[in-house]
Amino acid sequence: MLPADPTDVPVLRLTGDVVALARDLCDIPSVSGDEATIADAVEAALRPYEHLEVTRNAHAVVARTVQGRAQRVVVAGHLDTVPIADNLPVRIVGEGIHRELWGRGTVDMKAGVAVQLALAAELVAPSRDITWIFYDNEEVASERNGLGRLVREAPELVQGDFAVLCEPTAAGIEGGCNGTLRVHVRVPGVAAHSARAWIGVNAIHGASEVLRRLADYEPRSIEVEGLVYREGMNAVGIRGGLAGNVIPDECVVTVNFRFAPSRTPEEALEHVLELFDGFEVTVDDLAAGARPGLDAPMAVEFADAVLGLTGGVPAPKYGWTDVARFAELGIPAVNFGPGDPLLAHKDDERCPAYQIEVCHAALLAWLAA
Repeated sequence: MLPADPTDVPVLRLTGDVVALARDLCDIPSVSGDEATIADAVEAALRPYEHLEVTRNAHAVVARTVQGRAQRVVVAGHLDTVPIADNLPVRIVGEGIHRELWGRGTVDMKAGVAVQLALAAELVAPSRDITWIFYDNEEVASERNGLGRLVREAPELVQGDFAVLCEPTAAGIEGGCNGTLRVHVRVPGVAAHSARAWIGVNAIHGASEVLRRLADYEPRSIEVEGLVYREGMNAVGIRGGLAGNVIPDECVVTVNFRFAPSRTPEEALEHVLELFDGFEVTVDDLAAGARPGLDAPMAVEFADAVLGLTGGVPAPKYGWTDVARFAELGIPAVNFGPGDPLLAHKDDERCPAYQIEVCHAALLAWLAA
């Protein structure tokens, strides 16, 4: 990879106002697949700090302390966002406790990345060695995920005793995550001229049975290690039709199944195949969930320290996050970051400034103790 022209790299100031840093990060567009500029900015901001070893892998940046501590904590966050919806640059709305950052990435998850960057600069001599990971392509298919690429290409950079994903949790702790399965359900038909429709078979009409099964489906709520995960089965896309005067010979419904971490990926796929028995089903994406793991010693210590400042009790993570990737490596991991996950990916995405400050203070207190 050619080095970026320094004059083209946005400047990120890691010391000072963490809320301003979050705004600056959000104002660098970084839709999945277009993270080069923000990765350049993050790398350039971290390189001057002598207590950090900085490594670049494609559009992922890893910064590590190597101070011989007894334990290593991994703190990770992704740099990419879903597509912009006329919601950049960021606006600041309200004052005081009601101040909010409005715009793409404020929730998912550049406010969390701002907390990471500020702490990476600030924690010169932490109580544990820390690995800060900033990675690309989290919002797309799992085979493109930058953290997954690090696991394959540089596994030594992701090793640790405990991990924190700064995904949005409204400054609470969310344990584990649901798995995700995306499939294409194909409905066949027979093409014909629409003026002679009776000699064809309309595949789009045939898709009504797929949609009926989805409408009748009752998702389960499943308790796993004391946390209740809600599953979901939904159509997220449909395509069919060749021209305005042709009976379509194929219709494909794309279905996303979010499954509790008590199910294996194989069990999740079997469940979907049973639901759509009689149709051709092909897998587009599949990623396992992660059990909460909140009984791990470092997870207990983390929860005691953080919730003592933020309040509340641990909750389940309904979406998929890379805690699942750490779970596969045998590393206990939790989700903890600013922003309401219910606002992730919405056009009116917004994050309270105080949650950014609270998450920064809580992680600082724990990692410096």
